[in-house]
Formats: sequence, structure tokens, C-alpha cells
Amino acid sequence: MGTPKPNHPEFEAGRGAASANAPTRFGLANRETDGDWRDHVEALDGPPIKLRTTVTEEHPKTIISFNKSPDIPFDRSINTYRGCEHGCVYCFARPTHAYHDLSPGLDFETKLFAKPGAAELLRATLAKRKYRPRPIALGTNTDPYQPIERDYRITRDILKVCLEARHPVTITTKSDRVIRDADLLEEMAREKLVAVAISVTTLDPVLSGKLEPRCAAPAKRLAALGKLVEIGVPTHCSVSPIIPAITDEFMESIVARAGELGVMNAGWIPLRLPHEVAPLFREWLDVHYPERAGKVMSIVRSIRGGRDNDPDFFTRMKPSGVWADLFRARFRVACRKAGIGKAKFELDCSRFRRPEVGGQMRLL
Repeated sequence: MGTPKPNHPEFEAGRGAASANAPTRFGLANRETDGDWRDHVEALDGPPIKLRTTVTEEHPKTIISFNKSPDIPFDRSINTYRGCEHGCVYCFARPTHAYHDLSPGLDFETKLFAKPGAAELLRATLAKRKYRPRPIALGTNTDPYQPIERDYRITRDILKVCLEARHPVTITTKSDRVIRDADLLEEMAREKLVAVAISVTTLDPVLSGKLEPRCAAPAKRLAALGKLVEIGVPTHCSVSPIIPAITDEFMESIVARAGELGVMNAGWIPLRLPHEVAPLFREWLDVHYPERAGKVMSIVRSIRGGRDNDPDFFTRMKPSGVWADLFRARFRVACRKAGIGKAKFELDCSRFRRPEVGGQMRLL
């Protein structure tokens, strides 16, 4: 079941996408290797070199992205990285790489971009007289704690600025690397400045390795949830995405484990397949679960109004139909059994203070 099919010669273990290609909206040329030519090249040069992750540093002029979307609970966010080495095949952020003539497939998880000046840009933005604080969301597009954060520590630098300025932050991640910033998070939690959501998709490490090959193992994510609860950080367990006939069987057990750890808030998000993600996910199903592919996509379409994806405001986050109702009922019962309610995380914007810039003291 886990062995790549012959018609996916580019598939590489340890990566989420089954190929470098995905149809794009912007005319990006597909890269294909003729079979005879590939055999000839391998005879001369040996097998293809294993894909390596590369990081390009970029220096934007602004760092906070503002939005007016009516169905998401934040109006501003920071993405410290573009692309994500976690390689989650279902990631709704994959299409953003197509804007840069890069593949939403393997390019998205191997050709990364980092913003090493993010913290200083944030400091300058918060220092502006017209700036008004509201919680900044980290991890809304790509993961702020993906592996390259280990060396760049951009997310940590942003947290330092937010702590200094008493500016609230929310974090969404699939990595236990968030615990490396426990010292900052604990202090921010005491000031009501932070809430953290950790996504747990499955409890099966083998399945996780196929779906999200470079994420922290499920057990490590659960341990991180427990640690955050222990140090007093408001913590949310996100059971997402729910993939019908693939991950939905773990819904109840994930919620039960979160309850045992003392997590007081949980939610679920159904699979979303915008733009180039849909063909990549279908390809992934053909490689790993060909016998279930038809059933999976049939259920996905049934909760999305007959389409692979519903892009419309409000309904994109709220699937409909019998299967969606079943998932809701199961999740509601699981939370009740686990003792997980609907705890609200109220973050405090009232004590915001503009940070110093360039060594200049604040006037007031």
C-alpha cells in the first residue's frame, strides 16, 4: 500500500507531494522526464540526486498582512516563512508557490523562503503612532515552527517583540518545536498575550509519515499540548484536517487524549482542496490508497456541494450534508466525554505599549 506506483517515477520517500508537477492557474510549465531519456541519464550519471531543501532569504518592506475575510477570527497575520518543509500533502497554502512560478508540489516543500528581518519590521510597525493592536495570528499560511525555525529563530524573535510591546499573538503549528519557546510563552500567558493551537491529524505514526512526512510525530504533538497546559498557556487542539475514510477514525481518540492532558478547547476542520491542492491530493491517494480513492473523493464532494472544494466565504469552513452532520455529531459527543468545553481565550490588548526603535525612547 505504501509503495509508489511505477507511473510516479519522481515520487520520493520523505516528501508529501508525489511529483514536482501540479496544474497551475498561471501557465507554469510542467517538468516531465521522458522514460528512455531518464534511463540513459541514470546509466551515465547514476540515480537522481535526492531532493534537498533550499532556503532563500527575502527582505519584504512590510511584515503584517491584513485581511477582511468575514469568516476567520483574525484580521492580521504574520508568515515568517513561505513554503513549508513539513510537506503536508493536504496543505491549503500550497497554491501560493504558483504565484512565484514554483510548483505547489515538491517545490513548495523543498524551495523555502525565510524573512530574517521580520522582527525588526514588526517593531517598526508597532511603533507607528497610527497602529492599533489586535491579536496577530502566526501560522495561518505556513508553519512558524517548521524545521528551519531551529536555525533562523524568526518566530522566537517575533515573540520577543510582542512580549516587549505587550501585543497579543495566536500561534497555529504542527510542531513540538513550539516548546523551545516555553520561556516566552509562559511569560506571555501570564500577561494574557498568547494562545496556541496544535493540529493533530492522526494517532498513527505510519499514516502521519505519509500525509505529513516531516511534521513532528503525533505523540510529540500531544506531549507539546500537555507541556503548554502545564505552564499555563491557553491551548487548543485542532483535529484537522478530517479526511474522510483516511483520518476520521481517529477523531474520538485524539479528543480523548487532549482531554486527558487538560486541554480545554478543541475543534475540527474538514479537508479543503483549493486550486492545485486537489490534483496533488488525488495523486497522493493513487500512490498510497488507490483502493479508497473513489470513496474518499466521493465523500469530499458530498460535503462540498458536489465539488472538490468550496471557496465561498462562510460555507468554505462549514461543510454540509449527511457526512458533515455525522462528523459534527461525533465530535460533539467526543468532546462531551472528554470534558472539553468551549473555553474562550480572551487576549489582552489594553496594555499595548509602542516598542523602542533604533534605541529611541518612547515619549509616552
